[in-house]
Amino acid sequence: MIKAVVFDVGETLIDETRIWSRWAGRLGVSSFVLMGALGGMAALDRPHADAFELIRPGFDLDEEDAAWERDDPHGLRNHFDADDLYPDVREALAALRAAGFQVIIAGNQPKRAYDALVAMDLPADSVHTSEGWGLSKPQPEFFTKVAAVAGREPAEILYVGDRLDNDVLPAGRAGMRTALLRRGPWGYLHAERPEAAAADVIVDDLHAVLSAAQRLT
Repeated sequence: MIKAVVFDVGETLIDETRIWSRWAGRLGVSSFVLMGALGGMAALDRPHADAFELIRPGFDLDEEDAAWERDDPHGLRNHFDADDLYPDVREALAALRAAGFQVIIAGNQPKRAYDALVAMDLPADSVHTSEGWGLSKPQPEFFTKVAAVAGREPAEILYVGDRLDNDVLPAGRAGMRTALLRRGPWGYLHAERPEAAAADVIVDDLHAVLSAAQRLT
């Protein structure tokens, strides 16, 4: 029986379009160029940073991040805020809680994302980030930590995310039920792969998560 639903953050709750558009401006290319490079990395199972390296050989993410903060200390830069929430988030999470499910947010995010998410006052029981835990997906320990903070057995948890490699497959190996969200470049690409059959359900939006959780009980 599913008792808790846990959500990834990027391209699950947060639309990263504005973030990537600002990165494109920082790199001196059009949004189309960077989005295309990111799509290529997604298709090739390569990390985001490889798109930056493709556009600017020798790119150092930490150095650029620090320089950007010095140049624009009060701007959003590669951060997000409530304006970046997907429009179905609040209603879908509220519906899950109203139906009696525990709702948790836990994704690969820096510590500052915790403050941004908490400030949104989302209908969630708790918010967690990988940097805050010192653990990141797809490490098995990340999902062990998810179960611990939920206070649930893994089989009682439905993990929702847009990626097979970081979300569905490792959560499944941890004994959780899984929902693959067809959202963002990774979500659409991964939903077409044979490995997507490992997900308990594939959903097109967050409104579908409630019925999926109820069917899995």
